[in-house]
Amino acid sequence: MTGALTVPAERAADLPAPLRAAASAGRFRFATGETVESLASGRRMVAVGLGHAPGPKSLRAAGAAAAAALLGEDRVVLDARARTPNEAALFAEGAVLRAWRPDGLRARPDPEAPRLSAIDLVTTDAAPWQVLAPALEGASFARDLVALPANHLTPSRFVHRLRPLARLGIAVEVLAADRLAAEGFGGLLAVGGASAHPPALVLLRWAGGGGAPVALVGKGITFDTGGVSIKPAEGMWEMRADMAGAAACAGAILALARRRSKVAAVAVLALAENAIGARAYRPGDVLRSFSGRTVEVVDTDAEGRLVLADALSYAARRLRPAAMVDLATLTGSIVLALGHERAGLFAADPGLGAALAGAGEAVGELVWPMPIGERHRADLDSAIADLRHCLPGRMQPDACHAAAFLREFAEGVPWAHLDIAGVESRDEADAAHAAGATGFGVRLLDRFLTHG
Repeated sequence: MTGALTVPAERAADLPAPLRAAASAGRFRFATGETVESLASGRRMVAVGLGHAPGPKSLRAAGAAAAAALLGEDRVVLDARARTPNEAALFAEGAVLRAWRPDGLRARPDPEAPRLSAIDLVTTDAAPWQVLAPALEGASFARDLVALPANHLTPSRFVHRLRPLARLGIAVEVLAADRLAAEGFGGLLAVGGASAHPPALVLLRWAGGGGAPVALVGKGITFDTGGVSIKPAEGMWEMRADMAGAAACAGAILALARRRSKVAAVAVLALAENAIGARAYRPGDVLRSFSGRTVEVVDTDAEGRLVLADALSYAARRLRPAAMVDLATLTGSIVLALGHERAGLFAADPGLGAALAGAGEAVGELVWPMPIGERHRADLDSAIADLRHCLPGRMQPDACHAAAFLREFAEGVPWAHLDIAGVESRDEADAAHAAGATGFGVRLLDRFLTHG
């Protein structure tokens, strides 16, 4: 195979002669992610350290380091024949995650953001890689969606990008605004009511081997101004990524289809643009949700939980799922609590929560269990409606309030909520990802669905 060569190594014996000499001359320590280069017969060669007794995290990190070192190359060969097939697959997984770049909207390529055209993996057995590859394709699909600006990803354009999934055997159904009105989606219609781009609910069904599906419910706010409770200008541009939960759910369904999984699953994507205008909903309004429950609006910038409430109720009542998991960039408070390394996990069903947490640990998409206390629900009592959707004022446990609110719409189905605000994108490249969208949630959901 042609292209720059990279070799993961734990010791000098793992390296071909040119790299062994370079490692000796450069006092290469084989630390995780450490690189050393050589040029032999006109071919660029890079050794990447794996550290001592490498595990999944260090293998992915080493693969990411290899991709970062070779981004200027057109094609890269990962020669991992000295590693076990599982280790080789994890090394390649890290390289693929780090090598992702958005398609971009530039008239000319950005010389400061080179990209790899192809990565070839050389291994003694491709089976472990074939297990990982569908989820990576799903993650790239989600990242491409999240990277798009809001004028290129309105709710209707989001739907347009989802329709080709039908070629993989995924049933794509779209509930447009008129049907949402007829069926009483009061939350989703209110949030999307002021936009020139009408809201929609999209169902992506993967039948698998039949039986009750697992429902993946995604927040798909293609842009969030905050509505009447408008956000400050600083940082508002980041709100084009407020649909990352819906993107992750779509990517997970794509992964199931690619692997021809026997697991039945359906993604329920609530798509809307939270705009301002004469038809905008207001603080103090009372909305009737799909469930029939009335909701007092306190802050129109807490729109995500309103669209998810309708989507959860619809999924529970119409789809009869075995379980429901929702993903959403929902609250700033979860970022204050957990930073940018873990998503918040709220689970009404302990077994479901444990399975999701275990799946996250297995793939490196980490979560942290968070509480829904009795007081969190009591805080949502309203004097004029069945409940209010958040509390006014600062210093509120808003992530917990949001989860308590969403639990009301799970209709008794085993349910968990992942607040992925703060982990859906990176301002700068890190050991695992390029700058930009991470696709967080796709690999976690794929692992959860395929391994239980």
